[in-house]
Amino acid sequence: MNDTEIYILESVKKWVWSGYYLPDDVHEMLDEILEEEVDESAMRQAIDAEFARKAEEEQAWPSVTDCDRLDTVFIALDKSGICACQNAGYTMSDGYSDVTEALANRGKDNYYGYCFFHGQDIERAIEGHGLSVAFGDLNDVVEKTIDVGHSVKHALEEAGFEVEWDGTADTRLNISKINWQRRYLRPQQAALQQT
Repeated sequence: MNDTEIYILESVKKWVWSGYYLPDDVHEMLDEILEEEVDESAMRQAIDAEFARKAEEEQAWPSVTDCDRLDTVFIALDKSGICACQNAGYTMSDGYSDVTEALANRGKDNYYGYCFFHGQDIERAIEGHGLSVAFGDLNDVVEKTIDVGHSVKHALEEAGFEVEWDGTADTRLNISKINWQRRYLRPQQAALQQT
């Protein structure tokens, strides 16, 4: 197996276990990173095998996982005026772009702040390193950004998460312990994540 195939298999595993993509999505994402020296058939089989492995493990998961609780928090935050985006691109820059797009789609006047986490954050969470959550005020006012941070932190703690934060506008919140077990998207989650 060459380095490209190893990289692709690692990507496939992350996409599958993130819980944000269905098999058709991952097959499409594979198209973006395939190269000539790669055994495409083997890579496509690996996608199906990884989804089967995940489906089997899901049978032993609790009925309400940490990811389910996280979804509940993000849905509530979004309804309260904090535009909450999950899986917002892959980097911080992508996250800000996704928030801007979500605000346009959901109606900017409904919000005073935002929070999000991106693909790299999810990868770290899958690996057991906690989940970082960015936040801010729509007008970039430092004091109001800190207020948004407190609101997000409080909502997460109310849901039972341990949250580390130094209380400043420059540092993201960190859910220090989260067991990343995300089942396929449910309709209400999909509605929030696709806008």
